[in-house]
Formats: sequence, C-alpha cells, structure tokens
Amino acid sequence: MAKIANATRRLLDPSTIVLAALAAALIVLVGLPLFKLVGLSVYGPDGFSFAPMVHAFGEMRHLDALGRSLFIGLTVAAISTCVGVPMAWLVSRTNMPGGNFVTLIVVAIFVMPPYLGAVAWMLLAGPNAGWINRAWVFLGGGERLLNIYSMEGMIFLIALYSIPINFIFAKSAFDVVPTELEDAASILGASRFVTTLKVTLPMIWPAILGGAIIVMLESITLFGTPALLGIPAGITVATTQLWQFFEFPPRLDAAAAYSMSLIAVTIAMLWLQRRLLGRRGFTALTGKGGERRPVDLGRWRWISLGLCFAVGTLAVFMPLVVLLQAAFAKAWSRGFSLSNLTFKNFDYLLFKNSSALGSIWNTVWFSGVAATAAVAAALIVAYVQARRLAPGATLLQFLCMVPVAIPGIVLAVAFYATFAPPPFSLYGTAAMLILAFTIRSLPIAFINAAATVKSLNPEMEDAVRILGGSRAVVMRKVVMPLAKGGLIGSWLLVFIATTRELSTAIFLTGPKTKVMSIVMLDLSEEGNFEVLAALGVLLLAAAAIVVLIGQRVAGRDFMLRRP
Repeated sequence: MAKIANATRRLLDPSTIVLAALAAALIVLVGLPLFKLVGLSVYGPDGFSFAPMVHAFGEMRHLDALGRSLFIGLTVAAISTCVGVPMAWLVSRTNMPGGNFVTLIVVAIFVMPPYLGAVAWMLLAGPNAGWINRAWVFLGGGERLLNIYSMEGMIFLIALYSIPINFIFAKSAFDVVPTELEDAASILGASRFVTTLKVTLPMIWPAILGGAIIVMLESITLFGTPALLGIPAGITVATTQLWQFFEFPPRLDAAAAYSMSLIAVTIAMLWLQRRLLGRRGFTALTGKGGERRPVDLGRWRWISLGLCFAVGTLAVFMPLVVLLQAAFAKAWSRGFSLSNLTFKNFDYLLFKNSSALGSIWNTVWFSGVAATAAVAAALIVAYVQARRLAPGATLLQFLCMVPVAIPGIVLAVAFYATFAPPPFSLYGTAAMLILAFTIRSLPIAFINAAATVKSLNPEMEDAVRILGGSRAVVMRKVVMPLAKGGLIGSWLLVFIATTRELSTAIFLTGPKTKVMSIVMLDLSEEGNFEVLAALGVLLLAAAAIVVLIGQRVAGRDFMLRRP
C-alpha cells in the first residue's frame, strides 16, 4: 500500500503533470506533422501510391530546380566559409586593430534579414535603375555593370548574409585553441602559413565543417532571396518550386513528396559530417596554459581591417543607406534631394495601412510568445535531462533537436498538412504561426538552455529539496534566478530570429495574421519600394533596440556566443 501511495503521489505531483503535458505537446507538434508529411508523399485516395512522387519528380523542371538549389548551397557554403573563417581568425588570433568593430559588423549582418538585404540590392544593382549601374553609365562605363536578378546575384547575396554563421562557429573554436602547439611548430621552423594550415585549422575542423553544412542547408531552404530575385529572372529553385505546388489547383501531396528531397539532403549532410569527423579527437593535450600571444600581421594589419570593412560595406552600410534613402523619398529613383524628402511612407505605414500596421503588431507579439514558449519548454527539458529526473528525458531532448534537421519551408508544409484541415482547422490563425515559430526555434533555445543548466551547481537545489521544497519551488526560487542572464539572452536570440522568419510563415499566414516579412514580399511584388524600405527600416530599428537590450543584460557577445 505504501508503494502504491508513493507512486500515486509522484503521478499527481505538479512537476510530473507539467512534464507529461510537455511530452504530449512535443509529440503532437513535432512527431505528428512529420508523420503526416511522410504519409501524404506515399498515400493517395486509394491507398499506397507513387502518384505524389511521380508528380513531384516526374518533370525535368522540378529536378532542375532541385539541382540549382544544391549548386547554390554548395557554392554559397564554399564562399561564406572562405570569407567567414579568415575573418574569425583575424579577430580571434591576430593583432588586427578594430576587432570589436568587426564583431559589431558581423552582428549587424546577422540582424539584417536576407530578404531585406535582397530588396536593398535590388535598388543598388537592378539592371535598369539600380544606383550602381546608373553611376557606372554616368561615368562612361557603357552598358550596365551588374544584374542582381541572376544566378550569380542570388549566390552573392545568400553568401554575403551567411558569413555570420561561419564566423560564429570558427571564432568560438579559435578562442579556445591553445597557442603552445603553434609555438612548437614555429620553433621547429614552420612558417606562419604552414603553422596555420597544418596546426590551427585542423584543430577547428569540426567547427568549420559544422558551419559550412549549416550554411549549405540554410541556403538550400532559403525562400526570400530566390523569390525576390529568382522568380523575376525565371530562375526556379526548390523552395520556389514548393511554393508553386500551392498555386491553383494546390497539390499538397506533391509538395509533401517534394519536401522529402530536402529532408533527404539534410540527413545526408548530417551523415557526411559524422563520417568525416568519425571517432577522431580534436582536443589539444598540453601542459599548463601560457599567455595567448596574438599573431603579428605587420603591415597587413590595416589591410586586413580594410577587407573586413569591405564585407561590412557590402552587407550593411550600402544596403542601409539605400534603404534609408528610399524610406524617406517620394520616389527612390530621383535620388537625394530636399524636394524628394517625405515622411509620408511612415505615415502611410503607421496610420493609414491597416495591413502593415497589423503586421508590425503581429510580428512583435507572435515572436514574443514563440520565444517565451520555446525558452520555457527548452529549460524544462534541459533541466530534466541534466538532473535525470524522469525516464524518457532523452526522448524529449530528441524531440527538441529534431526541428534542426527540418528545413523551415518543409516544417511549414508539414504544419499546413496537419493543422489546416479539421479537426484542428488552425489555418490563418495566430496559434498556427506561433506554434510553428516555437517548434522552428526550439533547437536554438534548447542548446542555450542546456549550456545554462550545466553551468549551475545542483547543491543549492538539493538543499531546497531537503528542506521540503517541491521541484516547482526549486525552478522558481533557485534555477530561474541563477539562469536569468542565459535565459534572457536565449529569449532575445530566438525573438530576433523569429522576426526574420519568412520561409515558415509563407504557407501558414492568413489575411489577418500577416507578419512583416510577408507584407514586405507583397510590397515587393507591387513594386512599392518606398513603403517597403520604410517597413524594413522599422524592422531594423526594432531589432537594433532588442540587440542593445540584449548586450546590456546578457553581455556584448550574446548573439555570437556558441555553447
């Protein structure tokens, strides 16, 4: 009887009920959409069928779109790695001046949504009216210099805004590599180039590979830039092809089957990463750590800073200038003049266009609720897993990390297939978008929460338990106050990432639940670049405020910190 009473008490414990509810929610929100997606791709009205697969892959143009995405992903990963890793090395391991400024540039590139950068470069390098081409013609250069509506233009822009990912991974690894091995190589006569090539880079190989794979997957599944630049040029990639499956008459089964190819690419990349790293170790075994000596670049110090500044100019400064000019202009093509200055674009957005104003509010509160839900769920799972409080904690951890292998646009298709029809009927509701944003950002929140929980000493929690406090009291009185800084940093990171989200929102938004990224896409299709730029400026201003708050609360590098 005593055992039954104890078991009943454990089952009725509030923490057990919360954990069970969380597990059920994760299974429904992560497992059910994936199961539905797989089912749609192999089942028809009459049972098992190859018809969805045939429709998805039976036309050459569909295969061409998939091939272009793979080409873009590989090329972008190579370019951004070749730029991001050297920038990280310069900031972390050399005496290049202005390292903090370069880090600030990388943060600014991270905050700038890729689709907004694409809009800015449409104004800069459009084939007819772009500022660079007009300046080129004015200076006597003949025909246009650049055409951003091209495959090269898409690769350039996607690579430019992927650099922060490679930078974050590489810098985190460079910061912990000891200098003793490099000193030993130098003493043995190795040049600086040979030392970097044969000692330093091999030690951070996992970070370089991980960053390159994530950039490749993000590039393949990116929607905004290909939609803005590729569709007008007649260039279709996998994500825009998925979008076309939803045109009338919508073919959800074909979209689900086509999504399988993106999941297959993701699984293949993760397998390749494991295969390449194998069981090899990348930990340096050295004696007592000595002073970290930065590499002296000599006369290359300022040249290196100039190259980093050039990256910032292309990714942030030039786009920001042209966006500000367009936002305060009656007609952006008329250039800088007082007669062209106006505030009507902001007046139209904030007081006259209910759709735009509603999108601002929707973006803020959808992102806020999704960030709160993701961080709360991640904290509970990370705590239970770290303290081994319940069986099945590993399964919960797996469910939290599964979305990292699901491209955003595939997640959107899966959510649409699962929760749009009855009995859920959530299409066009705020709940649909908030749940999708929460699941999409769950891996980021969990990685940060797990690192935060691991840094906590469990002795204070044990003391509260000995004194009779419940797990809920432990979480409220001990864990959350001690982990406050890390949790706020995680919340801000998820909030910013969610405000940039376009690929997940594109299939799930309804007339009353449009977010800023969707409204920008609509304005781009209408050719209303002045209002679009004004909306982009508002989004960047809000992101900048959030970043400043985050740096104040969670530290200057909270966005670039990798646990």
